Amino acid sequence: MSQQPLPLPGVPARRQSQPMIAVKAIREEAFSYLTDAELLQQLGLNEEQAAYILKDGLDGLRGKNIAQLRSMLTPKQSRIVAAVSELSRRMLRPSLNRLQIKQPSDAAHFLMVEMGHLDQEHLSVLLLDTKNRVQDFVTIYIGSVNSAQIRVGEVFKDAIRRNSAAIIVAHNHPSGDCTPSPEDVRVTREIVQAGNMLDIQVLDHLVIGMGVYVSMRERGLGWQP
Repeated sequence: MSQQPLPLPGVPARRQSQPMIAVKAIREEAFSYLTDAELLQQLGLNEEQAAYILKDGLDGLRGKNIAQLRSMLTPKQSRIVAAVSELSRRMLRPSLNRLQIKQPSDAAHFLMVEMGHLDQEHLSVLLLDTKNRVQDFVTIYIGSVNSAQIRVGEVFKDAIRRNSAAIIVAHNHPSGDCTPSPEDVRVTREIVQAGNMLDIQVLDHLVIGMGVYVSMRERGLGWQP
């Protein structure tokens, strides 16, 4: 009694019935079988270009902008790769419409996708309603975060406009080391004090890296004991 071959996921039944189907032909219709480099070649890149893009892995690709991609790719290829990378990031991002913050990790999951790949420091704010549901995500500053440059009023401007009950502050460390600096603590203390005066609760200040984060409130940094 002859055994029937196991079905191949992603390959149409009409093609699975062909006994001598080539691996290359299978891969043309089942993208899950392709390597990262082969997937990039499907976008029009050659082997050398794909190897360059992947030299730091897929995480490295997320941090590249169009200008950086153009050092090896054509303008059209750069736009295609950047667009696919951005679409992938958006697919991973939780919907703000359904996001309710019950613990720091709820905010961190969204913020790591949104900020973890950035190669410049960003200071951003999640605006929350009275039930800690996210109203909006706003970038306040791009560049080094320090108390000399930050105007606390800018941090709360959108929260006041949206009548937000609370905010969560976040900034990224492009180095990947999420250890809060003394300057981070000073900035946080100023923001918390301003929030108390404005009757807008500052729930947390999260330091974001690539796939990692630190809750400054959990560590007691910037809040009164």
